[in-house]
Amino acid sequence: MTSLIGLGSHLAGWRHPDAWSHTSMNLDHAIQIAKLAERGKFDLLFLADGNAVRQMDKPELFAANSRSDRPAVFEPLTLLAALSQHTSHIGLFATATTTYDEPYLLARRFASLDHLSKGRACWNIVTGSYAGDSVNFGRAEHVPRGERYARAREFVQVCMGLWDSWAEDAFIEDKATGRYLDPGKVQRLDHEGRFFSVQGPLNVARPPQGYPLLFTAGQSEEGREMAAELAEGLFSVCTTKQEAQEFYADIKARMAKYGRAPDALRILPGCTIYVGRSEAEAEELYEELQALIVPSLGVAYLSKFCEADLSGYPLDGPLPDLSAEVAGVASYRQAIAEMARRDVLTIRQTYQRVVPSLGHVLFKGNPIQIADQMEDWYRGKACDGFNIDMPVLPRCLRDFVDLVVPELQRRGLFRTEYAGGTLRETMGLARPARRIRARPDLAAE
Repeated sequence: MTSLIGLGSHLAGWRHPDAWSHTSMNLDHAIQIAKLAERGKFDLLFLADGNAVRQMDKPELFAANSRSDRPAVFEPLTLLAALSQHTSHIGLFATATTTYDEPYLLARRFASLDHLSKGRACWNIVTGSYAGDSVNFGRAEHVPRGERYARAREFVQVCMGLWDSWAEDAFIEDKATGRYLDPGKVQRLDHEGRFFSVQGPLNVARPPQGYPLLFTAGQSEEGREMAAELAEGLFSVCTTKQEAQEFYADIKARMAKYGRAPDALRILPGCTIYVGRSEAEAEELYEELQALIVPSLGVAYLSKFCEADLSGYPLDGPLPDLSAEVAGVASYRQAIAEMARRDVLTIRQTYQRVVPSLGHVLFKGNPIQIADQMEDWYRGKACDGFNIDMPVLPRCLRDFVDLVVPELQRRGLFRTEYAGGTLRETMGLARPARRIRARPDLAAE
């Protein structure tokens, strides 16, 4: 999997001479990324999203146009619908929040994308980590974490019920008899819950995949349980192989109580890759990008990830205590705090590690060295694959496709052709059966 953000994943990636210019709202760049990633036989194109312009109160960070703050971006499903017409196999994967949306509308959008792409839609289920989103939806403050996760569970269940509205063969379109659809093959949802009241049925035919693939990203206790219960894919935030192995084993072990097999879920840690034709070339790219990050920007970016203002602390002193709970993304904060504690890092040393990898693991070297590291994690049960961040676009994606993918294929670790028509077939995940709801009127007869 790789990202559609044309800025590149390194905070200064857009400033590199090999980077694209004019990246804001550039459909042509997105099409090029999609075609290049599909040439490399990637599973998924991922588009993260939010519902606010962020960091306006931090001028230096805001002006740097940080990759993760995206001040001007396409609405994800609109963009993916466009890309579905320029690709044939790669999955189309978008973030959408359960906190500031409605299940009927979201189920309709993702079902539409699944039809437009012939079965390649994927939903990254998030509860909304950025408190500033709330003010765009009539709220003075963010919804508490516990309530967000409770709402998310119900939200997803409602969407599943709506995607079950129609049988696959409901639309018979028989010209001879004049019957366009079979009324016996549609069902209402009639959901009444804590957060939602939804009658249904959905006004979109059953998606080609049954349901779009469901991903989550939460690393908290609530997030892990939700993944074990509902997700078919899960992002992980781990800076060492051991952390990744422990997270992987924990999630897989939780699935049995929900009646799910471990291989029904794919765990994909974030991974930033610096590859060159030689080790020296990869190191040169890394150092070029690091030289573009001044300390004040590095501290501001680290403060964002840690959800703590670090500007008043000594640059060459340790991180302050970050154990307190926060309203936003706790996974990055916890992973960074653990890394700094484990390796006895100063604030300067910490941002120098976080900036080039977005707080994820970093692999650097020639194609064989990169493949060695990826194989070691995969065979060591630290992951089922990777969410690969490309520091400079299009250079890094092109180099990965041309240099690393052939080495992975040579080792038998990666496909040489796409296996099937839908994303579920590509990733070897089962198509969910339609759940038939009991009809009270029939039960009473």
